[in-house]
Amino acid sequence: MNKSPMTVQGAQKLRDELHELKTVKRPDIIQAIAEARAHGDLKENAEYHAAREQQGFIEGRISEIESKLSNAEIIDVTKLNAGGRIVFGATVDLLDAETEEEVTYQIVGDDEADIKEKRISINSPIARALVGREEGDVAVVQAPKGEKEYEILEVKYL
Repeated sequence: MNKSPMTVQGAQKLRDELHELKTVKRPDIIQAIAEARAHGDLKENAEYHAAREQQGFIEGRISEIESKLSNAEIIDVTKLNAGGRIVFGATVDLLDAETEEEVTYQIVGDDEADIKEKRISINSPIARALVGREEGDVAVVQAPKGEKEYEILEVKYL
């Protein structure tokens, strides 16, 4: 299976969630199942069935996170020597040529992408247009509504 790129911060966030699931949520749900069992007849015990369903979700998420971490190629952006070029993990300040609006994005792995946090996937159209370019270049993005031009103001490796 191919390794998928992930930032150090993204990997840490997944490790933290995994720790929370294994040390807090899993024991809580085991306790809830034990309490529901104590109520008697399991066939018509809604609390028991809800707890078992919740346990399934937790175990599934634990398995998913462990798989993502084992297939991740963790890249420490602060140790990259990209010579000012935009690479995975770079934080980029852009100027929209049409609206004159400035935006900042960090290029991250698919699992870390969150547009609200200004983190875009390495596979997004914007990231694909930016990778390999440097400060002062103009990147043309093929967007669903047509071409969009961005001037690259600054490239940072945070």
